[in-house]
Amino acid sequence: MAIQWCPLLLLMVVVYMIAYGRAAKASTHSAALTSASKPADLPGAPISVNYFPSRKCNYTCGFCFHTETSSYVLTIPEAKRGLKLLREAGMQKLNIAGGEPFLYPRLLTELLRYGKEQLGLESMSIVSNGSKIKESWVQANAKWLDILAVSCDSFETETNKKIGRGDDGGNVERLFKIAEWCKTYGVKFKLNTVVNAHNWNQDMVADIERLAPFRWKVFQCLIVAGENDNEERKRDATKFLVTDEQWRTFCDRHKHLPCYVPADNASMASSYLNLDEYMCFLDKGDGPMTKSQSILDVGVMPAMQQVRWDKESFLERGGIYDWSKQEARMRERILSGRKIQHCNFIAR
Repeated sequence: MAIQWCPLLLLMVVVYMIAYGRAAKASTHSAALTSASKPADLPGAPISVNYFPSRKCNYTCGFCFHTETSSYVLTIPEAKRGLKLLREAGMQKLNIAGGEPFLYPRLLTELLRYGKEQLGLESMSIVSNGSKIKESWVQANAKWLDILAVSCDSFETETNKKIGRGDDGGNVERLFKIAEWCKTYGVKFKLNTVVNAHNWNQDMVADIERLAPFRWKVFQCLIVAGENDNEERKRDATKFLVTDEQWRTFCDRHKHLPCYVPADNASMASSYLNLDEYMCFLDKGDGPMTKSQSILDVGVMPAMQQVRWDKESFLERGGIYDWSKQEARMRERILSGRKIQHCNFIAR
């Protein structure tokens, strides 16, 4: 049996190495980018960045911690310049959030294509409320998009309305359509949920199993000073907070699901590297929110030094995970090849 398997395995390894080499070559457009190919080895490198190109949103989620206090949006050339600076500093993954990013579909397309084709980023993802996503857009942009995440806090229409996630009642229907589009066009589907006063006692197991996201990020409702900390702000999240006991109740009910990834308030503080619409880093950890100067003005590393980013906490909470669909596809092909060869061997 070993004689039958060895040539096939050797061929698969060679194919994988060639494919991986091509992907690596695409990410080395300059000496600066080459030096950033292993960002985990560079102290303080911005491995994974959450970029909020706009604060504008068509929903009014009551606990939102990045509220619509500005209508500013960078020009596409300036946004690309900022991404290049981040890549040169060691960024490997870019997550585009908001606001609602699909209010600007052309901007998304331009950033995705630039990030993959010119910067050679390992992973590019988007977080959306799902209301504006169209199948035609997913089909056209799937080649550059690794992960599409949709925020869903409940599978009950009335609960979503109480939270502020639209009022047409179509959230859940759209969610399942988007999950199917991702499957059809080869994009990894992710789900985000905020545990709050309106959903902490709900059982989502059956619906999550039907959706089958590769990753389900479950956040505890968070207060960010200056954004959602009282009734004088755009949003007042104090009405949506859950107790530690309520948080644990929700977690215990769902923790057996393989895709489940919890993120309580302690793990979120200063472990995310957030970049606002002006490309200023935001420190949304304990205490009042602070922000850096724009990386477009002072550069990435000087700007990072003006805020707190706890890289150790980032790593401890699983900030680096299976975020590239290219690697996942290669593993699937190898496993599929093994199964086919094994079946042929048995047939003989």
